[in-house]
Amino acid sequence: MNPLKQLASQTAVYGMSSVLGRFLNYLLVPLFTYTFAPAEYGVVAEFYAYMGFLAVLLVFGLETGYFRFRSGGERPAPVVFATVLRVLVLANLAFFILAFALRQPAADLLRHPAHPEYIWWCAAILALDSIGAAAFARLRAENRAGRFAVVKLIEIAINIGLNLFFILGCRAAFDADPQSFLGRLWDPTIGIGYVFIANLVASAIKLLMLAPQFNGGLRGFDRPLFARLIRYSLPMVVIGMAGIVNEMLDRAALKYLLPYDDATNMAQLGIYSACYKLSILMTLFIQAFRYAGEPFFFAYAKRADAGRVYAIVLNWFVIFCVFIFLLVTLFLDVFQYFVGAAYREGLSVVPVLLLANLLLGIYVNLSIWYKLTDRTLMGAWVSLLGAAITVIMLITLIPTWGYAGAAWAHLACYSTMVVVSYLLGRRYYPVPYDLKRVFGYLALGLVLFGASRLLVGVLGWQAPLVGGGLLVLFLVLVFFADGRALVQRR
Repeated sequence: MNPLKQLASQTAVYGMSSVLGRFLNYLLVPLFTYTFAPAEYGVVAEFYAYMGFLAVLLVFGLETGYFRFRSGGERPAPVVFATVLRVLVLANLAFFILAFALRQPAADLLRHPAHPEYIWWCAAILALDSIGAAAFARLRAENRAGRFAVVKLIEIAINIGLNLFFILGCRAAFDADPQSFLGRLWDPTIGIGYVFIANLVASAIKLLMLAPQFNGGLRGFDRPLFARLIRYSLPMVVIGMAGIVNEMLDRAALKYLLPYDDATNMAQLGIYSACYKLSILMTLFIQAFRYAGEPFFFAYAKRADAGRVYAIVLNWFVIFCVFIFLLVTLFLDVFQYFVGAAYREGLSVVPVLLLANLLLGIYVNLSIWYKLTDRTLMGAWVSLLGAAITVIMLITLIPTWGYAGAAWAHLACYSTMVVVSYLLGRRYYPVPYDLKRVFGYLALGLVLFGASRLLVGVLGWQAPLVGGGLLVLFLVLVFFADGRALVQRR
């Protein structure tokens, strides 16, 4: 199969599970924001931010290490997988035991002393998901995108179903008759904690579904390979942790950096987190691309035309991302109804977050230089630079700009990482990227967004007509710039 067609088809399959699945999860946002107050929703945002950091740490970067040594051919693929799996099982089991033993001190430290159960529930979710990451990596490496998608979607369906069952069914039954069968299943003291319970059950069932992928996974361990895996993969932990700092530190830090009381800070965190969800389409596309792109880049690296293909991939990636940016920003008046009215005061940060995530996607493409040349430590330094910028910007901007400062911190961080990664890539793994086209599409998206603000906000034109017209104009320009040539080549 044509390599670009293969990448596109697998991105589509991974995208189906990621985009459809995460979109279905995204539909829980109205449930949460129309049911719980911003301060309550802020608890979910806070704990999932902490879990984002720990999720990177508990996988140890071994997913990328697995792809690297599996495709390298030095050791049989089953041996590589068994080595990775055994490390993940032992490390995550130890983590869960520690978290369970220290649940009350940890809850006190995080200012949730009444809910130590949140600690071990989240620890169990993390441990199950980290072990499952090995099985998902095996499916990706074996190009079994279909099974990957099915397991993901079933997990998400269970999570959504349980949230609906607890929050709509059991809570309504409790309000009507606390002694009814369903009413007894709702405990008001748990409240928002049912979100964690639903996730925990879904993660456990997912791991059971992945059992066939663990076949033979614990019957082999290669010590020399383990040493090489760790040397290669640990810098990926630094990169991943720095990436989570860039992506999620804002939600962990808002509670502590906003200049209000704890209740107000949690409400502001809830508003910002709900509006952050409106940039989810961009995040979903980037995630789907990353699932398909990482194995593709490794597999195609030895081809003579690899650089040219990577340049084409970036060009079309930017086109799709700019389209998503315009789709959400031009129709923000429609997308706003996915969050409750109490959360809509934060809509002004959505365009900034979309643009920041677009730049993150460009960085994902550019970062192939350190993965393909085994310079993961240098990649870690780039990510640490971005993390340092994020920390400085958050500390500087949030006390005065509020949660808007967090959005601009994202943009500053990813802009810097794109520039630095491109310059380093030119030296260590040159790719003939068409910068005029890439920046041309970015500029076009910003111009069309600015035009919509002018036509709707100043001249008073109808937003749906303006949005639809500008989106069609973008597609027409893309067709004449790149689409027509692609059709002619086919």
